[in-house]
Amino acid sequence: MKLLRVGTAGAERPALLDAEGTLRDLSGVVADVDGALLADEEALGRVRAAADAGELPVLDATGLRIGPPLGRIGKIVCIGLNYHDHARETGAEPPAEPVVFMKAPDTVVGPNDTVLVPRGSLKTDWEVELAVVIGRTARYLESEEEALAHVAGYAVAHDVSEREFQIERGGTWDKGKNCETFNPLGPWLVTADEVPDPQALSLKLWVNGELKQDGTTAEQIFSVGEVVRYLSRFMTLYPGDVINTGTPAGVALGAPEPKPFLRAGDVVELEIEGLGRQRQEFKNA
Repeated sequence: MKLLRVGTAGAERPALLDAEGTLRDLSGVVADVDGALLADEEALGRVRAAADAGELPVLDATGLRIGPPLGRIGKIVCIGLNYHDHARETGAEPPAEPVVFMKAPDTVVGPNDTVLVPRGSLKTDWEVELAVVIGRTARYLESEEEALAHVAGYAVAHDVSEREFQIERGGTWDKGKNCETFNPLGPWLVTADEVPDPQALSLKLWVNGELKQDGTTAEQIFSVGEVVRYLSRFMTLYPGDVINTGTPAGVALGAPEPKPFLRAGDVVELEIEGLGRQRQEFKNA
């Protein structure tokens, strides 16, 4: 299933994109698309049954904002330097263990919402990423197979980053990762049954129409299953938690000088195979 949330920011309602590409209203079946829904097999069954029976009302998509596909996100855990080609372009050694940092849930916006370049920023960068959404409480998992069984679905994430704040200002990476609007998510949450192999997805990103990133999750240093297993050894993952799994080569940080960092007026578009497409215009904060 392709689950999403539509409407004005803060007042989104649950929806479903059916097999024919028609937008359907889910608000009569479930209250929201969130961790509580993803952990409730009975509720998910009702959604599937209503969709299969053609009982869901059609929504007019004209002018309708698409919000983040997941409400009430618990935490966003991110993996840095998780693609072989990205490590090569930045001159970094592939890490022996996953590099872990956090993003606050309040960085999340819709897939086509405006993204703000922070005040004083000279090095705002793009990163297309596969987001993993947890559907079952995960702690101390033993195998990649067990870890994948705890995944509810997948989405497109844009891990927008300010490289000076992240790398040159001391402390942790968090300062360059948690600026307002720095995690567009969606358009859909695609349930795991529709993504048989998360290591076989193409990722692309364009800036002002120019292709910058053209990668595949096959290049991940640590697979989705390994990332979920690994994280469960250090923290409990709950339904509705999100994991951003890293970005392939092609970011501004890895480009020759002068590096083409983002400015107000730039337009970024990104997509992951089967998971949909995003488009953001950048403006000054």
